[in-house]
Amino acid sequence: MVFRHPATHRRADRAWALVRLTRPWFWPLGWAAAYAGSVLATRDWLPTPAALPRSLAALVVLGPLVWAAVLAVNDRHDLPSDRRNPRKATAPLVTGLLTEADLVRCQVGATVAALALAVTAIGPAFALGTAVVLLLGWAYSAPPVRLKSRPGLDVAANALAVGVLAPLAGWSLHRPVTGYPVLVAALGLLLVAALYLPTTVLDADADRAAGDTTAAVRWGTRRCRRAGLTLWVAATGVWLVVCHLGVLVRRDSWTLQDLWAPVLILGYAVAVRRPSIARLAGVCLLFAVPAADFLTSWSAAGPG
Repeated sequence: MVFRHPATHRRADRAWALVRLTRPWFWPLGWAAAYAGSVLATRDWLPTPAALPRSLAALVVLGPLVWAAVLAVNDRHDLPSDRRNPRKATAPLVTGLLTEADLVRCQVGATVAALALAVTAIGPAFALGTAVVLLLGWAYSAPPVRLKSRPGLDVAANALAVGVLAPLAGWSLHRPVTGYPVLVAALGLLLVAALYLPTTVLDADADRAAGDTTAAVRWGTRRCRRAGLTLWVAATGVWLVVCHLGVLVRRDSWTLQDLWAPVLILGYAVAVRRPSIARLAGVCLLFAVPAADFLTSWSAAGPG
């Protein structure tokens, strides 16, 4: 039998706590959005050999580094509500496994690493976008700005970061950012805003007790769910119009898009009745079906 020294055991626990802090299950959000932007830019499913080093560096920045920086500052300033939230009972800062000083070091280290890697291995446009995302992450959580407690601005910050800047990051690996389709950016804003609103419902009671006036606290959980569904339906409707009018790419038939639209709306409506991270992840998977179908047509169309 192998016995570990208590100090070794604690170091391992703290290391795992730092990994948990970054929420690895969130990393695919940035990756998937950036990948879609990359395919839009190149009309190819895989990056060219010349772009592969930049693409791999982007995975590191958009995955562990950005999420570590953003969530470290979030957990620091959400501690009062997290202590009242059963869903956050095992969070490292709540349990005391990590300290606020640990989170400050994590935030600073991840921020410096993300910007350094973006500047040296990727490019200035990607680095600028990374800086804006990190700034939005700080502004979302940290006082005195704390956009999380400013309903409307909290939705806009998340929609801009994930719905616009993340896919634009993938696009910037291959083409100038000025060529990014405005319509795709608008659809990204609608979709991510719809996905963000139900997340405020999850923690409404704890946020209210801690004095955080989130969207769900200010507007009520029912209105947030309805607003999210309205945005989701609007995005789906606009997308179908875009497909059938051939605004971005022409194709004889969009049968899958038509058949899948009710599935998207029904799936979202069911998920937000009792929202959870797992159910919202399921909605994202549902959306991946028409997204893949469109990108297949986009790639098949060849150079635009």
